[in-house]
This record gives sequence, structure tokens and C-alpha cells, in this order.
Amino acid sequence: MQSIHPKLTLVGAGPGDPDLISVKGIKAIADADVILYDALVSKELLTYATKRAELIYVGKRVGKHSHTQNAINELIVYFAQEKGHVVRLKGGDPFIFGRGYEEIVYAQKHGISTAMVPGISSAHAVPALQNIPLTSRGINQSYWVTTGTTSTGELSPDITIAAQSSATIVILMGTRKLTEICQVFQEVKKGNTSIAIIQNGTLPNEKIVVGTIDDIQEKAKESEVGAPAIIVIGETVNLRQEQKLSSIQQQVFAHGQ
Repeated sequence: MQSIHPKLTLVGAGPGDPDLISVKGIKAIADADVILYDALVSKELLTYATKRAELIYVGKRVGKHSHTQNAINELIVYFAQEKGHVVRLKGGDPFIFGRGYEEIVYAQKHGISTAMVPGISSAHAVPALQNIPLTSRGINQSYWVTTGTTSTGELSPDITIAAQSSATIVILMGTRKLTEICQVFQEVKKGNTSIAIIQNGTLPNEKIVVGTIDDIQEKAKESEVGAPAIIVIGETVNLRQEQKLSSIQQQVFAHGQ
């Protein structure tokens, strides 16, 4: 009888587009005995698994939790001890608001070896694919990535600090806090600051609405943009429009030739 070697591999699945996963992540999926996958993971990635692999959905979405975090931790340990190699497939990067570190620590406490395969975070990829740089020379020197909602349901206090800087601010899980976020920026006289809300980033049904702090709530309501989405605030958002204009100008010039 073949001995079982319990192992957990955390794999970042990327922001949604199945092509945005690493080769190392695909190799881990192909080697898995059990895959515990989240709601934001593309089902196409599961096709890399072998026929012997057990595929188990443990997704959590806003207001809908199929499993608690404690239950997921216990499932990791159970299947690692019973089956061998467990791949925990998580959207984005497991170490960026993904509770990946908690899962690794829990597994290690139960004598299970662990490995980590980083993923592309939506915080970086989604703005990039909309031609929004997070930093640009002469505009800003840094960017913040923060959650919109803390574990207690409050607006993150880091947003108040970030709003006083020139940094581009990327807010995850913040669409339900949009009114409060806008109030923070208005209080520091930044109502004209550019803002973009990008829903379902990297996917075919991606939707974006762009405006200023002062008018974004009305525009978001009109466009019916909602979760899952990321919010990007800062002057680099304006570069998206400049880049589009530049592209149009190039096309006009080409036709003129």
C-alpha cells in the first residue's frame, strides 16, 4: 500500500482570466489529489487536474459563505492526511487579502508540509488591463492597496491616511463603502480627484465607470456597476483617457496617409 505524504500547496489563480496563472500553478494543479477552490477561480483551471483528483468548492462571496474559514482549515488537514497533496486554489494572490497565511500556519501546526505559488493580484492586473498605471513619473511616487471593509465591517482607517497623500489608491472589497470613501476624500478637499470602478476585471463581462469623487456615486448607480469590483483613486486614472485619445489620434493619422 502506497504511503501518504500530506502536503498543502497554496496556488494563486490570478484575477479571473484563466490565462493569468503561472506555469508553476498549473503544475501544482496537475499534481493534486484534492483541489479546494474558491468562488473567483475560473473553472477552466480545473481542467488541468487529473481524473483522480477530487474537486471541492469552498467559495465565499459577499453574503454567501459555503464554508467558514475554520471549516476550510479543517478540510485542508483532513484531505491532506487522507489523500496526500491538497491544492488550495484561491483567486488573485493568496497572501493579499486571501487568508492564505492563516491556512498555511494551520496546516503546519498539524504536521503538513506546505508550499506557496504566488498569483497575479487583481489590485495590479485589473488597472493595468484598463491602461491605468499605478505609478507614473511626475505624478506619484507610490501606491496603496487597502481593503475597503475591515473584519468588523467598518471602513478601513488606512483610507483616511492614504487620501492625504499623492499616492494612487487601490481599494478591494469597497463598493459597499463607496459613499463613505467619497466622504473621506471630500473632507480633505479632493472632490475633483479621478476615480475608476472596475467590475469583473479581466473577464469578458468586465465593466468600468470613471469619474471624480464628486460624481462617481451617481455614475456608478447609472451604470449599475457592483461587486466584485476594485476601486482606483488618483491622478493616474486620467492616463487611461489620454492613452485612448492617443490611440484614436494615431488611427486618424494612419487613415490620412
